[in-house]
Amino acid sequence: TDLHQFLSLAADRAEQELDALMPGFTHLQPAQTVRWSHWLLSHASALQRDDERLRDFLPRLARLPLGSGALAGNPFGVDRSTMASDLGFFGGLCPNSMDAVSDRDWVVDAIFAAAMVLLHLSRWSEDLIVYSNPTFGFVRMADAYATGSSLMPQKKNPDALELLRGKAGRSLGALAAMMSVYKATPSTYNKDLQEDKELLFDCMDTCSNSIRIATGVLGTLEIDPARMLGGLSPDMLATDLA
Repeated sequence: TDLHQFLSLAADRAEQELDALMPGFTHLQPAQTVRWSHWLLSHASALQRDDERLRDFLPRLARLPLGSGALAGNPFGVDRSTMASDLGFFGGLCPNSMDAVSDRDWVVDAIFAAAMVLLHLSRWSEDLIVYSNPTFGFVRMADAYATGSSLMPQKKNPDALELLRGKAGRSLGALAAMMSVYKATPSTYNKDLQEDKELLFDCMDTCSNSIRIATGVLGTLEIDPARMLGGLSPDMLATDLA
């Protein structure tokens, strides 16, 4: 999957660039010496949790609602267990027809999982935006993922990272919107629930596209170990000495 490709790339770069040392920050202030690989894998660890979260909710997603009818089931003696097996609904059956026709927990779960991926990509992007600033100069973005300025041609703006950061806000809006629609619906089906499609499809597309862009950024990013090393100072050993 797209997320697995990003994680694999992060692991490969961490192994290849193990010797690059840089300042680690707390409160965005230089704190202790860390490896570039350590920083990179810190974000990969968060995205790995997202992968686990996506897999955790799949059994709840893969429950068969067919046979629920409008709300009170059906009179046709349908073998729902066989139907679930034949259609690949490995999570089993929705046990209550009134709940099944109105259940949108899986939509909320899916949007939440996508929003968490984008939230973590946003934090990763924010770090790289800071590190790519010439004041730091730890990384250089490829031209394909950055732009200049028509008024200030000396600049190289990290557009792709800024757009990723913005997409996280969009996904959080989708999550709030879906939960707001869902919260006020009475039992069984209501037309309000049609709002779920646009929110879900847009959030899934945004998440998938964002991961691909992030993978492109990471795959073409250049690090400057000398500038990273230049950011270190003896006082960063204070914690170890204490």
